[in-house]
Amino acid sequence: MNSEVCKSRRRALELLSAGVGVAALTGPLGALSKPALAQATVEGSDFPKVIGTMGRYRTRANDTLVDIARMHRLGFVEVKAANPGVDVWLPGEGTEILLPEQRLVPDAPARGIVINLCEMCLYYFPKGGTRPMTFPLGVGREGRGTPMGNTSIVRKTEHPTWYPPASIRAEKPELPSVVPPGPENPLGTRALYLGWPAYLIHGTSMPFGVGRRVSAGCIRMYNEDVETLYPQVPVGTPVTVVDQEVKIAWLDDGELYVEVSPSQEQADQIEISGYFEPVMPEGMIDLVLEKAGAQAGRLDWAAIERAGRQRLGYPIRITV
Repeated sequence: MNSEVCKSRRRALELLSAGVGVAALTGPLGALSKPALAQATVEGSDFPKVIGTMGRYRTRANDTLVDIARMHRLGFVEVKAANPGVDVWLPGEGTEILLPEQRLVPDAPARGIVINLCEMCLYYFPKGGTRPMTFPLGVGREGRGTPMGNTSIVRKTEHPTWYPPASIRAEKPELPSVVPPGPENPLGTRALYLGWPAYLIHGTSMPFGVGRRVSAGCIRMYNEDVETLYPQVPVGTPVTVVDQEVKIAWLDDGELYVEVSPSQEQADQIEISGYFEPVMPEGMIDLVLEKAGAQAGRLDWAAIERAGRQRLGYPIRITV
């Protein structure tokens, strides 16, 4: 490790041990990424390193963050994380809500489907295309987590029939042995079966469960989203599932950006109280230093610490 990187790491540790975040957590995190930044591409592909642009919405009298997430086809937890000071149920009329519609792509092969569990987001990288698509997800709850690793789509069904597995019927004995297609079917209007037995990507009859950790391990999508994805992904499409709280990328403006999402455990805290304990992701400093390389002297450690503790879920510039 060269002297500049060592110096930067020492400075980072000094800031963290001194509790810089106590004062810094209330400050602005710097400029949001601009749409033009999408020109930077993932190594070995034509896909951009950053997708989408940030959105804003001004609340009406009876809006809740749950309603706003559904309205904009986002997930509840990510909307709450991006707006930490806003009350879930009473945001107040005229409040400006940040819509986290801009994302750095995960550190995974840019092919087929990539799912980032903590982010509760599905990325689709079409063959021969340069425009990835993203969709919010509902994922497995505590004790019934969605598995990680590599698999593929092994079959597809429109208007699926649901056969509740024994484990779910043990929890809910009132369930029938077969649920036919229709508005009450938990699989929604489309199902993509994975190589992992009993795990699916599917629609839902409960749209307010998207963007939350509430499933028995399957991956839920809004029906309109799974209907968009379904015709584009043939049987055999690779699926990669990761859990990356921290994503980092150099973009075409010559600046380094980081995006930090709440962990799966912090997502549960948001569900319970609307807030989470502001803990830095393990190993984040080393990840930042590795990506910064010879440019480590440009790092803004106060911004890095704020981004790591606040976990707003959208790209933040961390160089000066």
